[in-house]
Amino acid sequence: MANVAVIGTQWGDEGKGKIVDWLSERADVIARFQGGHNAGHTLVIDGTVYKLSLLPSGILRPGKLSVIGNGVVLDPWALVDEIARIEAQGASISPENLMIAENAPLILPVHGELDRAREASNSVAKIGTTGRGIGPAYEDKVGRRAIRVADLADEATLDARIGRLLTHHNALRRGLGLEEIDGAALKAQLLEIAPKILPYAAPVWKVLDEKRRAGSRILFEGAQGSLLDVDFGTYPFVTSSTTLSGMAATGTGMGPGAVGFVLGIVKAYTTRVGEGPFPCELDDEIGRHLADVGREKGTVTGRNRRCGWFDAVLVRQTCALSGVKGIALTKMDVLDGLDELKICTGYRLDGEVLDYLPTAAEAQARVEPIYEVIAGWKESTQGARSWADLPAQAIKYVRRIEELIRCPVALVSTSPEREDTILVTDPFAD
Repeated sequence: MANVAVIGTQWGDEGKGKIVDWLSERADVIARFQGGHNAGHTLVIDGTVYKLSLLPSGILRPGKLSVIGNGVVLDPWALVDEIARIEAQGASISPENLMIAENAPLILPVHGELDRAREASNSVAKIGTTGRGIGPAYEDKVGRRAIRVADLADEATLDARIGRLLTHHNALRRGLGLEEIDGAALKAQLLEIAPKILPYAAPVWKVLDEKRRAGSRILFEGAQGSLLDVDFGTYPFVTSSTTLSGMAATGTGMGPGAVGFVLGIVKAYTTRVGEGPFPCELDDEIGRHLADVGREKGTVTGRNRRCGWFDAVLVRQTCALSGVKGIALTKMDVLDGLDELKICTGYRLDGEVLDYLPTAAEAQARVEPIYEVIAGWKESTQGARSWADLPAQAIKYVRRIEELIRCPVALVSTSPEREDTILVTDPFAD
């Protein structure tokens, strides 16, 4: 059976939640493999809006197993709150349909405090983080001082982990003028939350291996977007994890051969939240139109998203980096009614034409987009469920995107509703 990895190919907010939810009908297991509760997926099912941050988008599909992999940094308090909120909307969540990797590192209150203190400091360039502690939690993971899910079950281990953690963090906090951490209070918090988290803990790598050998279909769910990747994104204005498809294997404990079809989610225009370069950004009436019609506010933070024309250079680059085999093009309906559209096909930098985004931050900030103009369409694409429902000019726009990014369209999404989707190629087909 083919497995599918879903990733964002821009700066996030491409509509991955809906696509993962839609694909999860064909999957048996949905596994989240990186990020934290800084990412957010909005699902609209029969008119009801669900906002997820840590829970895999397949949690709303009865009979499916949802998994939070070891590549995720987990805020246990945020997860408990999210489970309660989603259950209040009618979902059923239990260890029968949700598992958490035993080796997933925890986000602690100290991580959020450090994140916000750094971002507020005048001596450090602002990155535009959510302030939720994701970066500091990943730092502790790499620094081998993280507290992991399994540690909650053993007080002696927890004592040792807290001691090592405090040695590092209290020194940082003194430098930032923050009060030192009370180790006993932190331990009490962890022991209080432990019974609410441990029932979900499992050797996820083993469960997934057994599921795969039994022929189950696995859907790997990424968070955020490729241009926020810690290695290949617009560094330093990036997240603290790997957002490319390779993380689907290491973030769940499976080999790279387990990831079959890589589906890249691509918005029909471009948006970004937070600081950093954005070559195609529009600070004009068209940019405001995209923001208003597309309801471009962050699911988690509520921050306004910056908007711009479709950047084929960036998407071609991220598709190559992740080995994307097909894309899901979302939010086509936001472009309805525009007289003309522009697609970025290259950049100019110091008199030279580039067909990729350079690595140096200074160069990224100075590239100028080269646009190709294409006629728009006046008819509505909202709710279209077949090619026959799309205006001819909209189809031409899709085909031109395919040519420029060198990757075929597998799906087209025409509204936030689950069923308003045009299937071209089934990613799960063998």
